[in-house]
Amino acid sequence: MLEKLGSMRTAYGEALVELGAVNPGVVVLGADTTESMKSGMFGAKFPERFFNLGIAEQNLVGVAAGLALAGKVVYAGTYAIFVPGKCVDQIRNVIAYANLNVKLVCSHGGVSVGPDGGSHQQLEDIALMRVVPNMRVVVPADYTSVKGIVKAIADIPGPFYVRIARGVVKGSTSPIIYENVFDYKLGRAEVLRDGKDVAIFACGLMVAESLKAAESLKASGVDAAVIDMHTIKPIDEETIVKFAKQCGRIVTAEEHNIYGGLGSAVAEVVTQHYPVPIRRVGVQDRFGESGEAQELLEKYGLTARYIEAAAKTFG
Repeated sequence: MLEKLGSMRTAYGEALVELGAVNPGVVVLGADTTESMKSGMFGAKFPERFFNLGIAEQNLVGVAAGLALAGKVVYAGTYAIFVPGKCVDQIRNVIAYANLNVKLVCSHGGVSVGPDGGSHQQLEDIALMRVVPNMRVVVPADYTSVKGIVKAIADIPGPFYVRIARGVVKGSTSPIIYENVFDYKLGRAEVLRDGKDVAIFACGLMVAESLKAAESLKASGVDAAVIDMHTIKPIDEETIVKFAKQCGRIVTAEEHNIYGGLGSAVAEVVTQHYPVPIRRVGVQDRFGESGEAQELLEKYGLTARYIEAAAKTFG
């Protein structure tokens, strides 16, 4: 189970190259992290459509907006602590307010960044982007879903924020959940495992951990559903309500502050449509710190055993 590994950043680079080959309107921007982000793969193939703007993230957003106004499909990104971290004002007023066709794809979200520490571990970005009108927010779970999502959003007009993880195992990889292809549908969650006792809604690296937790819960007689809630905005209300009714208990799991992220989004839907008890697994309103990625995930309660424990707290 989950033995194959893949790099989300490599998936991003490969998806851009494939897009560039079929869509001459695609342009790619970076901010001094193009080698790490693998967007340089696009630059090697299509140098005339590739722009590395250096350590100037606010400028990155402005140039992306200008290219979108010129009719281009713009992919722009760096590390999540810098975008959106340093330029929420520009994203809001220049990209989202005008509803421009800019896809912000950013890596290194969460504490799994590792030794760079709290100053570089972005734990607030989902909340920041959720509240910006017109912005869609997507958090892929693995290599395959990154490729599918990055390619699919080229055909969906308007702004996106796509958050990918650095990866926590050898070679900065993470478990592959989707074996072959990922058919992305905006606002439609993926039910990975059905169940009747508790529904676990997860995004990003926590999807793999949730599947591990579900296996362990099964041995304890708990039948857990696992849903990959990759699109946090627009959220899949139908699936949330369905499993609220089916299971009567919900656990959310995210590598993000418990305030304003996936857990909050699911709770908003549940309280409005079908109230049930919810447990939120995530960072408990703290900053990150320096350490190895796996050690930090364990310390901050972002592993399968914490998800399993949360599922067992219901009376």
